[in-house]
Amino acid sequence: MSIARAVREAANCLGSQVGAVLVVDDHIVSTGYNGTPSGFTNCLDGGCLRCRDRRLLAEGRGEEMADPEHIPGRGLDRCICVHAEQNALLAAARFGMRADGATLYSTLSPCFGCLKEAIQAGVRRIVYELEYPVAADGPIAEQYARLAEHLRRDDPDAFGALRPNAALRCAPDGDY
Repeated sequence: MSIARAVREAANCLGSQVGAVLVVDDHIVSTGYNGTPSGFTNCLDGGCLRCRDRRLLAEGRGEEMADPEHIPGRGLDRCICVHAEQNALLAAARFGMRADGATLYSTLSPCFGCLKEAIQAGVRRIVYELEYPVAADGPIAEQYARLAEHLRRDDPDAFGALRPNAALRCAPDGDY
């Protein structure tokens, strides 16, 4: 998790700064952080309309927003930024590294999209540091729970928050 925290430092997002590490057979195969796609203006430089709108809303200037769905936890599919987990999976694919059977470490629990993409890529375990407060209820929350349970079907610890000494090598002081 300490590597995911270090990778997070490169995040270029006005919203959340997230780092992710993809590990296969105890070897890091890729890392990712959230930000705009390669070749696009960085989020911090105005490249992301969703983040711009969220800032306007926070400043009490919601009437200037381009899309009223650009609020925390909503409209994630309309953001130009690529999530850290997506970047880790895409970097592995781009450089010919497998994700099948991998563990994905992330500084934040995955959103709905990243969770389903990780499962589709063959990730077998997801460990996160902090819980992302998902703004979903009803059927969407139920589907998210089903995706998490899919990972847990063979291993009850295959999806969840980092716990000291939980299937990880950990320093005596609790630093990972």
